Order: sequence, then structure tokens, then C-alpha cells
Amino acid sequence: MKINVNLLLVSFCTIFACFGMQSQSIFGKWQVTNDAGKVNSIIEIYENGGEVAGKVVRIMKEEDRDQTCDKCSGELKDKPIEGLEVISGFEKDGEEYTGGTLIDPKSGKEYKGRIWLDENDPNKLNVRGYIAFFYKTKIWERAKNHFDI
Repeated sequence: MKINVNLLLVSFCTIFACFGMQSQSIFGKWQVTNDAGKVNSIIEIYENGGEVAGKVVRIMKEEDRDQTCDKCSGELKDKPIEGLEVISGFEKDGEEYTGGTLIDPKSGKEYKGRIWLDENDPNKLNVRGYIAFFYKTKIWERAKNHFDI
């Protein structure tokens, strides 16, 4: 049996390219840490109706998992934080995602935002929230597979 080396090489390159493209996507699960570097929650970013959205899929402290968004307004008021959509309405704009809203479930505040992968490390996600001219950028890390989520 003769093996076509070129076909085999192209197949391996295609497989590895697909894995490489997946690792450079904002889609998937991300660890959100506090200022001390401890993971507070896991957010899953996904496509929803052609836009980018994200929800809290796990709160790490078991005793906090039943918390609700009591400071949120509108339809999010008193909804469980675990499962809450905290990212909505983002659209791809070059290498970034813009035009959407970020919600801080602890304060109930909504922010306009911008999301983009770190250019040097696709396992780091920059999440920036704006109020007028002021902004804060948090860096989320791609969630490890060992989380039970």
C-alpha cells in the first residue's frame, strides 16, 4: 500500500490549522478573576442571533451560587446570577467586538464595551467597559478544562 505523503501532510496541516483557529476565537469559557487574582466565575461567550453574547455559567464559591441580580433593573432584576446573560449585542469590528453591553451583576450597572483577544496571547481576553470617557479593562483567561461546568 502506497501512502501519498503530500496528501498526508496536507491533512495534518489542515487539522492543526483548525485547532489553531479555534484557540484564537473569543468564543468559549473564560475565567473572571478578582483583584487578588482568584477566579470568581466562569463566563461562556457564544453567538446569539448573529451577535456575541455571554453568560455566567459558574460561580466558583458554592455558597454564592444562589445569588440574584437584586441591583439589576428591568427584566434582569432578581434573576439568578448563575445563568445570567452579562454580555450582549457585540458585533465583530476588525479584530475587536464592539457595540454591545456589559452588565456587572454585583452593582447592576450596564456599560458599553469592547472585547478583543490579546495580540500576544490568544488565551487572554481584554474586556473593557465604558462610562462616558472613563473605562476599565479586565483581562480574562481562557478557562481550564478542569472546571466542572
